[in-house]
Amino acid sequence: MSSNMHYPVRLVNNDQQKPPEANSVIAQVEQYGLKKVQKSVSKSFALAVFAGAFIAIAFVFYITVTTGASGAPWGLVRLSGGLAFSVGLILVVVCGGELFTSTVLSTVAWAQGLFSTGQLLKCWLRVYLGNLAGAALMLALIVTAQMHLLDGGAWGINALQIAQHKLHHSWAQAFALGILCNILVCLGIWMTFSCKDALAKSMLLVLPVAMFVSSGFEHSIANMFMVPLGIAINAVSEPQFYINHGLSAADFSDLTWSNFIFHNLIPVTLGNIVGGGLLVGLGYWLIDGGSKGKDNNKDNSNNNNIFETNNQLTKLGETHIMKNTLNSLTVSQIMDKEPLVFLQNKCIYQSLALLTDHEIDAAPVIDDKQQLIGFISQQDILRLLWSEEYSTDLTYKVEDAMQTEILTVDAHQPVATLLEFMVVDKERLFPVNDGGMLTSRSYQSYEQRLKSASAQRPSIYPVINNGLMCGVISRRQMAALVVNQYLPDDKVEAQVA
Repeated sequence: MSSNMHYPVRLVNNDQQKPPEANSVIAQVEQYGLKKVQKSVSKSFALAVFAGAFIAIAFVFYITVTTGASGAPWGLVRLSGGLAFSVGLILVVVCGGELFTSTVLSTVAWAQGLFSTGQLLKCWLRVYLGNLAGAALMLALIVTAQMHLLDGGAWGINALQIAQHKLHHSWAQAFALGILCNILVCLGIWMTFSCKDALAKSMLLVLPVAMFVSSGFEHSIANMFMVPLGIAINAVSEPQFYINHGLSAADFSDLTWSNFIFHNLIPVTLGNIVGGGLLVGLGYWLIDGGSKGKDNNKDNSNNNNIFETNNQLTKLGETHIMKNTLNSLTVSQIMDKEPLVFLQNKCIYQSLALLTDHEIDAAPVIDDKQQLIGFISQQDILRLLWSEEYSTDLTYKVEDAMQTEILTVDAHQPVATLLEFMVVDKERLFPVNDGGMLTSRSYQSYEQRLKSASAQRPSIYPVINNGLMCGVISRRQMAALVVNQYLPDDKVEAQVA
């Protein structure tokens, strides 16, 4: 909406709607990516700073666990370090954070056309820079705390060796290790969509993270902390620090910023994008969401009448599923693009007559600039008339009776999501909190809860696209769509006969 509007507008497809348990994982990943892009720049960047700090904390844990373990079996040392490092991703998921390597899963929502390529890249950039800031903050704290002197300096030597090892990869090797790393990170995140409980999410993340760390795969955000830590230790350490361990500063001469950026950070970052955004995100989208999106686009290009097109999807004997059909449609495809609208200075008697003649319960109110400023219903007008004892000589206008706090719908919102929002109160149907704990004290079967889970929400909504009203959608249109899906014309005629 434009900045000069003076009423609160709430988008139905934002935080008003929780990802439904019954939805497929791919639908939840779409919402996951959409929310990341829609999040304000300041909030997104701040959460990214936290995520960068969380991953840095995880690497501190890794260094501590693996220091002084040279006599232990190599595999067990790496496993213990990997298990310790998993705390980083657990903190990101449970405490909240925007991590670049998981944010690349927003390619799923991008592929569905929910936002532009420019919006996608801007989201990635602010999260990447936020992660860098968080890693830099932790780096400053760790160096100031002189943690490299722990265990007689063995902690610092271990950090130097880890950092240096990361710079000894060839460009292609670093790229491949980045791909492998983010396949596991994004698969771990993908699995968390299957549950709501924080403990369950944490357990699901442990092994994928432990595997990529113990196997030496490369994580760009972790490297933002680890390699600069090695560079910093090398810069502040005295010669005696190295002599105590039979080494010299020259042994770590390749720990430079140019080596880090061009031989590690760039190829690893690109590999992370390919592994998580392309192979995992778009890979699953092509299997599930991609095929549905292509089928839907093909149908729409062949027939502008969405109802006639969808009749072809529900003939007897075909395997098309009603839910998939609804998921493939957006509000813009079925909304009324030329709805009845009122000006704010219209007489309430005339407005009530028009609503009655058009057999609708409510309509948007616009100003002289064609901007949405309110919503007026038969109930609003009748309530005002009741308060004036149904007088026939009132001078009230629409602006005196209209509602200015409005629920609006995004034109690109899936029809299935809006339909669920209109008819189902999810908090009554699934009485659990965000941690997955039961909040209801009485047991009821699913059928009993479903009957009482009727949503007390409006039946008609203005549709918004790029901040402007472009139509109206109602429960009546939704019902007509559902009837048309289950009962095409040939079925209706057969049943009537």
